[in-house]
Amino acid sequence: WTDGAALHRQIGVIPQDFRFFDKITPTEGIEYYAALFGTRPDPADLLRRVALEDKAGARYDTLSGGQKQKLGLALALTNDPRICFLDEPTTGLDPHARRAIWSVIRSLRAEGRTVFLTTHYLEEAQLLADRVAIIHHGRIIASGTPDDIIRTHGRPARLRFEAGPALADYLRSHAGVAAEAIDGQVEVPLGEKADALRILSAAQASGLPWDGFSTARDTLEDVFVRLVGQLEDGALPGRAAP
Repeated sequence: WTDGAALHRQIGVIPQDFRFFDKITPTEGIEYYAALFGTRPDPADLLRRVALEDKAGARYDTLSGGQKQKLGLALALTNDPRICFLDEPTTGLDPHARRAIWSVIRSLRAEGRTVFLTTHYLEEAQLLADRVAIIHHGRIIASGTPDDIIRTHGRPARLRFEAGPALADYLRSHAGVAAEAIDGQVEVPLGEKADALRILSAAQASGLPWDGFSTARDTLEDVFVRLVGQLEDGALPGRAAP
């Protein structure tokens, strides 16, 4: 790109700490941004897209935190950008407002736009992102699709029992598995799906008390905590960010 103005017209940005003019309304804000970009969006359509149509005529200083973030997102879309940079757009929002923002991000992705999302909510990254880069102190320590990162750095899927240490001892000695007792639960790593049936049969045959079972799989947050812990222990070399 050699034309900076043309490049700017292709980019939408919402900063982490979005602020705007106190006395201006969302409709007026979109019209103001449209004049700056030389575009002609429909303010009502943009506000409807971010679920803010009922506040079209309200002053900015009367909006809640979530409503202000929604307005920031609407303004970032005023120029119909191909690339969007969203810096922690859901920080501090209630669950309903967060999900409204997620819906907009999903629609942007479905339209073929590129979205760079910065977030401290690993659940959010796992739900929304095609690719993730986990950054710690300015260094990329893992990158790839969420599933690839979990598969590479996470623990195997596990079968979890509500049971005491005696069941863990029994499964280790009779089923030959690496059962571990943790906080009133027994966890057993699963190599294959067939392992679950074999372990359940062994637990039933033990005659020991256990209340229920479930399967567990690491999340992106679990992986982040593990990788950061390994870095701080010196067990994992950092990878410089490009």
